[in-house]
Amino acid sequence: MQVEIIGVPLDLGAGRRGVDMGPSALRIAGIQRRLAELGHNVHDLGDLPVPAPEGLTIERANLRYLPEIGATCSALAQAVERACQAGHFPLVLGGDHSIAIGTVAGVSSFRHRRGEKLGLLWFDAHGDMNNPESTPSGNIHGMPFAVCIGDGAQELTRIFAAGAAIDPRCAVLIGARSLDRRERELVKKSGIHVYTMREIDERHIGQVVGEAIEIASAETDALHVSFDMDCLDPSFAPGVGTPVAGGLSYREAHLAMELLADSGRVHSLEIVEVNPVLDVRNQTAELAAELITSSLGKRIL
Repeated sequence: MQVEIIGVPLDLGAGRRGVDMGPSALRIAGIQRRLAELGHNVHDLGDLPVPAPEGLTIERANLRYLPEIGATCSALAQAVERACQAGHFPLVLGGDHSIAIGTVAGVSSFRHRRGEKLGLLWFDAHGDMNNPESTPSGNIHGMPFAVCIGDGAQELTRIFAAGAAIDPRCAVLIGARSLDRRERELVKKSGIHVYTMREIDERHIGQVVGEAIEIASAETDALHVSFDMDCLDPSFAPGVGTPVAGGLSYREAHLAMELLADSGRVHSLEIVEVNPVLDVRNQTAELAAELITSSLGKRIL
């Protein structure tokens, strides 16, 4: 496989600094070497340019750094679509989760031009389904899932020119355990399918992920995986900006990625919210690199 790495050192969508160093931490963890050892051809495009917040002004309290995030996501969408057009596998390294707006728009646009449809698997402790009216913080990394299904500021939803980038019936949230009060209602009304940690506890991660793949694949031609490292329990991934206890274990996360690889349906992936400032000896980035290799074919035997 031709894997194209795109770094997006964006932390403007988050409430805490540090995730802008996530792409560097993943490179230090040897992601390119690990993928090459699996037999993939890897081309690292480097990082997209992202402005630092120190020189910026917040124009709207409920959409912090909207112009800059919109511009970054537009540039990312173009880079991802070019990778898809070249027949490559886009691997996007974040950065906060607002970058998913650009990644999903790029992959979905590529599929749309071919008369195809994209399904979405979203691994996250949070819903990421707030909009400008419901957000308690104004941080856009709490909104990208909503934007992907067409709910949000036009500056973000119109990055995918044909309308909503994802049909909510083909979108699945896995690992949810911390949703804002108003966000709960938005999630219920959205039409996406949600697997909370309780369901994972009751039914086992293998059954849940297998079912999620079926849901997201039922009416689609390819799957995109958006993986927030805070879906894991902080004991395994301490270096995230918004940790929530009670998440996926080390082996549950690996099994999920291994099942995705086995499905043969995943054609793009992003890993987000690695924050080296809060990490312990690059533990979270190392695990993220391992999970990427599991999603791209690494096996025990």
